[in-house]
Amino acid sequence: MPRPGVSITTKKRPSAHGGGIRGDKFTAESSLFVGRFGRIFRSLPPAEWPTEALNALGVEMTSKPEVDANNPTLPSASKEDPKKHIQDDEENSGIPAGYTYLGQFIDHDITFDPASSLQQKNDPNALVDFRTPRLDLDSVYGRGPDDQPYMYNGNKFRLGRPLMELDQATNSRDLPRFHDEQDPMGPRRALIGDKRNDENVIISQLHSAMMQFHNKLVDEDPAASFRDIQQQVRWHYQWVVVNDFLVKICGKKVVNEILPHLDKNEPIWKNLPKFAFYHPHEDAFMPVEFSVAAYRFGHSMVRPIYRLNTRLNGGDNPLQASPDEVARGLDGRFFIFAGVQQRGLNGFDAFPEQWAIDWSLYFDINGSNTKLGKLRAQPSYKIDTSLVNPLGFLPEFSLPAAPSNPPLTVEDLQAKPKDSVNSPSNLATRNLLRGRSMCLPSGQDVARAMGLTPIADDNLRVGKAQVADWATNTRLTAVHPSFAEKAPLWYYVLAEAQYEWIQKAQSITGKGNEEPLHLGTVGGRIVAETLIGLLWADGHSYLQQAPNWKPATIRTMGDLITKALS
Repeated sequence: MPRPGVSITTKKRPSAHGGGIRGDKFTAESSLFVGRFGRIFRSLPPAEWPTEALNALGVEMTSKPEVDANNPTLPSASKEDPKKHIQDDEENSGIPAGYTYLGQFIDHDITFDPASSLQQKNDPNALVDFRTPRLDLDSVYGRGPDDQPYMYNGNKFRLGRPLMELDQATNSRDLPRFHDEQDPMGPRRALIGDKRNDENVIISQLHSAMMQFHNKLVDEDPAASFRDIQQQVRWHYQWVVVNDFLVKICGKKVVNEILPHLDKNEPIWKNLPKFAFYHPHEDAFMPVEFSVAAYRFGHSMVRPIYRLNTRLNGGDNPLQASPDEVARGLDGRFFIFAGVQQRGLNGFDAFPEQWAIDWSLYFDINGSNTKLGKLRAQPSYKIDTSLVNPLGFLPEFSLPAAPSNPPLTVEDLQAKPKDSVNSPSNLATRNLLRGRSMCLPSGQDVARAMGLTPIADDNLRVGKAQVADWATNTRLTAVHPSFAEKAPLWYYVLAEAQYEWIQKAQSITGKGNEEPLHLGTVGGRIVAETLIGLLWADGHSYLQQAPNWKPATIRTMGDLITKALS
């Protein structure tokens, strides 16, 4: 029996042009489920800074909480004007908020490093990447139904409980969860291929949507083997990564420069991929310049507050926001992390069943990227050198919140770190310490190695990408003199995107802040070459087996989720 709301059809599955090719149904098998880290710029010297300099920069990059002008002890957010799409100058008109979490999902698919230390130097060549360096969805599939049968029901994934938009039924499902009956107050852990895909409510529901996409393809072709369905899901996902995600994050020009056959619409053998920097000697590897620096651009895209669906309208009382909370823009919205569970999208546990995500608020679905007010696809924040305040106290490295009573104050919502010295809870600080521990070169050295003129110190600023703020943003060298002509690579990638954007935005009268922003030259090239390079190195990717293949109906991540939940 199919579950309610899902029909089973005998519609033929999409195939490669010409009805398929030999080997396109075969999935790579290996007893090795791991890869290796390595370097793109192997000969560049590591950059060094004192710990106090990195700590100071992490604090400087973390925004202060948004507070009510009339009562600074209370949190606030920009209200959603029903006549506007862009509500806040920090919002990026070019990238909806869902791509922040698609980026996180991709990261969890290709990298996992549980062994390195923030407090000492690590040799990337000796570290194991506990994810295959392939876009193969091993974070979703794990080791498959034969080895992890508790994740599966036949050819389909086991799903969690149905989710609702407040009191309205949806096709969304939570992740399947385990609860220890002997510990009634204990967490309900997700039974999935990578625990990190449960670290916030948004990524957990995105992971669930990918499982439902797999199940949907099984429904459409029940005679297909598990391997056949798995291959179809992977190819759809890989195509979206190249043609939707990378185009938005790095720009279409960069993608076409690396894959010229896309722009010329010719066979790939006439226009082979052009990799200027990512050159694996043998097997594909995960570059630390990508995983520890450039690909952490998404941390600056995180919004402090999100709307899950338009039916939720509560505040501290989940059923009804107070007039004061409505005035402060908090009704029906949740902080990405909070010291009080009911107000944050914290993960690693079950969340209220009323919190189903309306994905049109995260991706452009049915024109939601042009809609206004509460119906809009919420934009991500701009890629810049500022992280929102909730990222200063990551729940995994913070103490449990003390009980508190409404109205919840800024102090209530901010969790306290467990160990600010050895395991800081501030995400910016963690990124900077990680870069040093991995012996990364400076941003300027990488730019020079790429044949570029580094950005002058005077134009390396710390703060938000807003036209009015640029002139007064703190200079990097003012944070600590050790940063003179030697910026941490992660910071440099963010500052570069911000600097290249401000040069365009300042020339636009009136609405310069609404100029779309994507990664700059150094960051965009490292990110795009690495992800496309991983696909090109994988003999079972669509790019190797059928490089001109396109999904029948799916063009964006929004399309994929729409199909999954239909």
